[in-house]
Parts: sequence; C-alpha cells; structure tokens
Amino acid sequence: MRVLGIDPGLRTLGWGIVDAAGSRLSHVANGLCRSGAGDLAQRLLALHVQLTEVLETWRPDAAAVEQTFVNKDGAGTLKLGQARGIALLVPAQFGLEVGEYAPNAIKKTVVGVGHADKAQVDHMVRMQLPGALPAGPDAADALAVAICHAFHLQSSRAMARAVGAGR
Repeated sequence: MRVLGIDPGLRTLGWGIVDAAGSRLSHVANGLCRSGAGDLAQRLLALHVQLTEVLETWRPDAAAVEQTFVNKDGAGTLKLGQARGIALLVPAQFGLEVGEYAPNAIKKTVVGVGHADKAQVDHMVRMQLPGALPAGPDAADALAVAICHAFHLQSSRAMARAVGAGR
C-alpha cells in the first residue's frame, strides 16, 4: 500500500510517500509544494496544482493530513486552515479517503513521545525509512504523517481480521 502524508502550510506544504508491506515501510518520495507571496487565491491555486502533480506522479492508495492547531494569531490560523483545505481536497479528488491526525498523535507514533521537537521527528523518520533524505522539516513531518497513517491502517485491518475470524 502506498501512503501519502501531508503537512499543510500556506507558504510550504510538505508531502511524503511511503510504501507499506505488512509492518515493513520504505521511503518512496518526499518534497515541498511552495506558494509565493501575494494573492491568497493564487497561492492556494499553486498548492493545488503542485499537490495534484504529486498524486498524478505517485498514485498513492491512501492519504493523511496533519490536523491544524489553533494559535494566538487568528488570521494565521485561518490561512493555515485554507491550505489544509487544499491538502484534504486534492486526495479526495483522486477518490482517496483522507485520515487526519493531531500533531501529538503523529509524534507519539513515530518518536514515542507526543511532544517531540522537529529534530527528533526528522531523526526517527530517517531511522524508520533508511535512505530517506527529507527535503526539509515540512517534508520530514509529512513522512511522519504517512508513517502514522500506515501504522493505523494496518492496525485497523488487523483488528478487522481478528474480529472477522472470531465470528
């Protein structure tokens, strides 16, 4: 199963793709979608076009997005929410169900602690995906989202098999 993880951002949207075969994960690709300064509509369009290219190129089977946290700056939170809308929309346009995970849940899955810093996330992503060279912190975070989603998908499938076998 090929899993796409997305770390939404208006200026820089990170993406990462892993292949999951049983409990084995392997790095496929990662990168950054960037939008320039200026008109919000054009920035969102740029993210949409770039993320669409990612899905057309890599054809993931599943996708997940990091949930937005609310901070002190309401305007910044709203803009991040709009970028997150693009992150949810594009995979949905490809017929994918999109998982959503809180930042602490992603960190707990990948690092083992929910309040890990970016350097710890990057380190553990590289440990779990040998050979992966994240294009930046946002790409490392996106790979962490993909790892988290792959883990949760496999766990839910194992649970479904166990429940089905018990009938």
